[in-house]
Amino acid sequence: AEPRRFKGVMVLPPSTLCRPGSDGGMFLPFFSNEVEDEWPSWVRAGLYLFALIYCFLGVGIISDIFMEAIEEITSTERTVITTTERGESVRAKVKVWNDTVANLTLMALGSSAPEIMLNVVEVVGRGFYAGDLGPSTIVGSASFNFLIIIAVVISSVPEGETRRIRSFATFVVTGLWSIFAYLW
Repeated sequence: AEPRRFKGVMVLPPSTLCRPGSDGGMFLPFFSNEVEDEWPSWVRAGLYLFALIYCFLGVGIISDIFMEAIEEITSTERTVITTTERGESVRAKVKVWNDTVANLTLMALGSSAPEIMLNVVEVVGRGFYAGDLGPSTIVGSASFNFLIIIAVVISSVPEGETRRIRSFATFVVTGLWSIFAYLW
């Protein structure tokens, strides 16, 4: 059935993907639901568990490769020549990339990748119309990242110790853009 529009809002017909008589689902599309329904529950559970473990292993391998790439990029150094007060030239090695920026990028990609993929699947599945699930997951994830993670980090500082934000300007820019995104 085709999507219908009511006052500018697209309404999709209910999904029949996982109902008896359908053509099968997205996860195991090799069999129709009638064929899969005839299998014992333990066989279906085993197949889905195997597929889930296989996906987790794939994510773990990709994450390891990504971490190695981030470490390689952030360990790049260059030589800088400076002059001392006595007029002597001194060579020093400095890092090309800022560790804070690299770690923030890694955290953003790692924590938001599932929501981004959910949005892509939903938008493509709905004929390039946004649904209710995708934007809500991104806003919820961003709220969690900004509020809960910062609260846990602050509360994990041992009693009597203090910590300072090394790059306060980066923290302020991140905070302002996050607040802007929530209000928008």
